[in-house]
Amino acid sequence: MKCLNTALPLALAATLIVSPVSTQCQGITSVPGTDALTLDVAIRWALAGNPELRASVARMDAASGRAYQAKQWSNPELEWSAEDWPVSGGQGFSDAKQLIGIAQTLPFPAKKSLDKQIGNAGLELSETELTLRRIEVVRDVKTSFYRVLACKQLLAVARQLLAVAESSAATAQKRVEAGAAAYQEQLRAEVQLEQARTELMGYERELITARQALATLLGWPNMNNADLTGALADTPDPRLLDYPSEEPLGTHPMLNTAQANLHRARLESRRARLEPYPDVKVGVAGGRIGATDESIIQLGFSLPLPIFDRGKGKQQEAQANVNVAEAEMLAVQKQLQRERANARQRYRTAVEQVANYRERILPKATEALHLVQTGFEQGKFNFIDLVDTQRMSAEARLVYQQKLLEMNLAQVELEALLQPHTSLSSTPQQ
Repeated sequence: MKCLNTALPLALAATLIVSPVSTQCQGITSVPGTDALTLDVAIRWALAGNPELRASVARMDAASGRAYQAKQWSNPELEWSAEDWPVSGGQGFSDAKQLIGIAQTLPFPAKKSLDKQIGNAGLELSETELTLRRIEVVRDVKTSFYRVLACKQLLAVARQLLAVAESSAATAQKRVEAGAAAYQEQLRAEVQLEQARTELMGYERELITARQALATLLGWPNMNNADLTGALADTPDPRLLDYPSEEPLGTHPMLNTAQANLHRARLESRRARLEPYPDVKVGVAGGRIGATDESIIQLGFSLPLPIFDRGKGKQQEAQANVNVAEAEMLAVQKQLQRERANARQRYRTAVEQVANYRERILPKATEALHLVQTGFEQGKFNFIDLVDTQRMSAEARLVYQQKLLEMNLAQVELEALLQPHTSLSSTPQQ
């Protein structure tokens, strides 16, 4: 006997499988303060308001201040003295030898020059760290933006699946009440209905979490009024697929940061080796001898003797820091090579999986659903077969959306690792 009221679940299932997911990305139609939010606008917001990026900018300003201060000489000292002050007889203070003058510390040659170089190296290091952080922020914004888009698509498919499950459960109940089916058909449909409801709640929670993560990157308290526009790219970027696997590391900001840190450590080591050589303090003063009221000039030199402290500990520490920086640079080189290879492989795998779903799995799922629908109408398949096929087809669409997300995330990661070799668009493919 044929199913009672099967038109609705069949139509919904066909819509769920056959309807394509739009991949046309919207252009930049929003400006700060409006509800619509494109990826390009989100990136601009993050570069302007991300808290960690603002902290990196402040650290660079601090390094600039240190570099400026390193160029300055120490302030001269104003000195006044009264000597040979008679404590009895005479006129007391007026009989003393009174002097007033200036004293200046003259650093050992090359010390001040190295101080300047160390300050500039620190500024260079902070600049490379800021560049690296900007790349990471753009990467993280793209990742979070794509997750929100994927969650929206998954949620849409899950809602369609829930509608199919509700209609199927209602139809199964009517068939059982009409005596056209066993009670197990109703139970089977109700189980799938509960599963669809549970999955829908899970996707709703994932969407909330993804929007909160994106709001944090943008420096917003929340994204309650923001409507993200755009779609995940469903085709690979040929520039990434054709990119040579043996491309040298070049000037990736991560490597630049390690090199700048090593350069500063070497300068500090050279500076530490000059620590035992003392700075000279020179003073000149003028005054008068109280008793005779004669004018006098006094010159003075002060030279620390490096007897007890010869800076051995500072030299050891500075050399150890050089060794650490050299090891860290080698580690960064290996890390970049490993991460590039892994990201390239993940991207290629994700591209193949997306193509497999789009070109083979989804068409077969659509065909299977059509055949079961036709066979069910002709009495060749039972209601359970129809429900199971609807579920299988819906799950194929859900997995396809997840594979799309994996491909887009792998592309974002690879783009960040290939910086600055690639000049890739910050927006999804048109």
